[in-house]
Order: sequence, then C-alpha cells, then structure tokens
Amino acid sequence: MFPSRHLLLAFVLALQAQAAPPNVILINCDDLGYGDLACYGAKDIRTPQLDRMAAEGTRFTDFSVTSALCTPSRASLMTGKYPGRVGLAVGVLRPDAQNGLAGGETTLAEVFKAAGYSTGCIGKWHLGFVKGMRPMDQGFDSYYGVLHNLDKFETIVFEKEGGMPVLRGDAVEKRPAVPAEMTGLYTAEALKFIEQHHTQPFFLYLGHSMPHLPFDASPKFKGKSQRGLYGDVVEELDDSTGQIIEKLRTLNLAEKTLVIFTSDNGPERITPGTAAPLSGGKHTVFEGGLRVPCLMWWPGKVPANRVCSEFVSTLDLMPTFAHLIGTPPPAQLDGFDQSSLLLGQAGATSPRTTLYSLYGLKDRRQESMRSGHWKLHLGPTPKLFDLQTDLSEASDVSTLHPDIVQQLTQSAQDIRNSTIAAP
Repeated sequence: MFPSRHLLLAFVLALQAQAAPPNVILINCDDLGYGDLACYGAKDIRTPQLDRMAAEGTRFTDFSVTSALCTPSRASLMTGKYPGRVGLAVGVLRPDAQNGLAGGETTLAEVFKAAGYSTGCIGKWHLGFVKGMRPMDQGFDSYYGVLHNLDKFETIVFEKEGGMPVLRGDAVEKRPAVPAEMTGLYTAEALKFIEQHHTQPFFLYLGHSMPHLPFDASPKFKGKSQRGLYGDVVEELDDSTGQIIEKLRTLNLAEKTLVIFTSDNGPERITPGTAAPLSGGKHTVFEGGLRVPCLMWWPGKVPANRVCSEFVSTLDLMPTFAHLIGTPPPAQLDGFDQSSLLLGQAGATSPRTTLYSLYGLKDRRQESMRSGHWKLHLGPTPKLFDLQTDLSEASDVSTLHPDIVQQLTQSAQDIRNSTIAAP
C-alpha cells in the first residue's frame, strides 16, 4: 500500500525543515568572565534569560579562545585561524593603527554572504580602522557601533572631534559614545536587524562593548545586582539576550536560528569580574583568561538542558558554520567542524585536542600549549598542569612528566613557527 499524499507531504516538509540552514546570531561580550553568569556558578548576579538559554540549549564548560586579549581573540573568531597566521598575534589595535585584518582574509561574514545570507555587524570591531579593514569591507552588509574600545587610551584620540564616534556604516551617527548607553543601543539595532531580515537567511554578529572598562549600565539596571555596577552591566547583557530570543520567538524564527553567546576572553583583573573556579584572567594564559562561557541555542536542533565538557574553541566556529549552511570553508583553517557535537549526534566527540596561546612581548611574553587535559606554560621554567585533576592550575607536575613537557614544547614551537606567531 502506498502512503497517503498527506504522509508524503509531511515527510517532504520534515526533510526540508531538517535540511534548512539556520540563521546565525553570534553574541560576543567583552571581558566577561567564566564565573560571571548564574548558570556558570555566579551567586551574586542574576541572569535568568541566559539561564533559560542554557536550559533550552547547551552549556559548554571547555570552550576557549586563542588569546586573552581583544584583537587577537577576535581575529581568530572572525577567521578560524590562529591570530599569528593573520598578522595579529599580540597587542591591541589602537585608533592610529594602520594594520589590521587584511582584506584578503576570508571572514565569517564573507562565508555567509557567499551562501546567500544577509550579514550585519553591530558593536565593537577592533580588527582594523582604515579603508579595507572595516566591517563593511570584510563582508558585512551593514555596520552600527564603535570600532574601538571606550577606554581613555582610545577616547582621547577623538576628544578634539567631540568624542568617540558611533558609526552607521562609515558615517558618524552620534558623538560621544556613552558607555551606559551602548548595550541598549546595540540591542535596539539587533532587534531592528532581525525584523528587517526575518524573511531571508541572515548572519548577525553582535560585539558588545561590555563589561570592558569603563563599564556602565543604563538607569533601569543600575543598583540592581549584588555585585555592584559590574553586576548591573552583566544583568543588562542578560536582558539584551532575552530580548533577542523573544524577538525570534515572536517572528517564528526560534527553530530556524542558532544563537551563540560567549566572550572574547576572561575578565579584566582590576574589575569585579571572575573566572572562578579557574585561575587568572585577561592578559594571562591561565584557563581564566582563555576559557570563557559559551551557550548555544537552536530549539529542536541543539540538545536542550545539556552540559558539554568537550574541548571546543572559537577557531572551530568558522568550519562549523560553513558545514551548517552548506558552503565550503576557507583553506588553511586551524579550526574543526563541530556540527556533529553541536547537534548532539550519537557518539559525537570533539576532534580538537590542542590549543596554543600567546600573549605579550619580551618580558611580558606568555605562552601556553594544551594537549587534551595537559597544559604547559612555556618559559625559562616551564610548568605543567593536569587540568583533569587541577583545573585551577595550582600544582606544577612538570618534573613528574618530562616527556609530556618535551612533547608540548615541540608542539608549541611547531604551531608558533607555522603561524608566524613569534616576532
């Protein structure tokens, strides 16, 4: 007996729904620590929207960036390559920088654009400020935000012009950029972008300015958290994410959209941010500088209420997105396709086993090399840690495992040389 036309139609629609590539919203906070969200253990900051996102999706506990600093971390996020491979291994780009992410590099936006997506960038860029290096030169159809940090080292450059500019495309929309306003402005733009593009596939990169110094919150959130102004800022980021997800629900886009929430590196040491139970933070190669919160949400596709302890990196986003939208990834990537793991396929594990990190120059230089649960801090006196039993990197076991030290030292040298990460 042949199946009914209704069953055949239902089967075809199910196949189409399964095969349809998702919209993607990538939310990248600035200096948000591993321990700053309630779903990662924070007791004094309320994050109900992100907690719900974790409950309805997957919370990753071993998700790392390549560098505990804005520019190199974002270079890896945007290209799927170690920052040294794109000439941005160390240091932060200041407003007078003539270098940045070269136009010849293939970005996430360009991969999505080649697959027919509308692409939008909102927020902080920090990957180049001269012609050819700005967001709309790098595959984004639209841009709204502040290209720089809002700290005094960068705002001082714009004082004579009326302050740091907020741009729409390449045009100045307002001056000065006010820290307390930024999360609200970016959220409103994100909601507008989703509304304008809800009938077509889209990729939205939202690079929040918070909670990077000088952090500040809007009046609605000030004085509300138990961790002072810093906590207020994080609670506003939580609300922002909730508004974005609610907009997707309202437009019937929830089951068609992958949302990722993460951070560019660990917390700044002179803020109340925390990476607990990890050690270190921004400007270090300890796990607290490199391991960041990461939530992934795609109802019906990404498993709900799952905690994933597999080793994943921002390097892996480029090849994973390329697979999900059915387009070839760029060549010479340092990332791996994690789509099987993301979608919870039976038996899926992460293909990632190693991660190299470099920070600073000369006396401030720090390097680490990870292989599985082993983590080596390189230097005149190398230190080896077993993350499986010592997540806080407190007990040096290098003398007990000289073979591991030698192996990881060689691995670091190989990656350093191949990515031209060393000056």
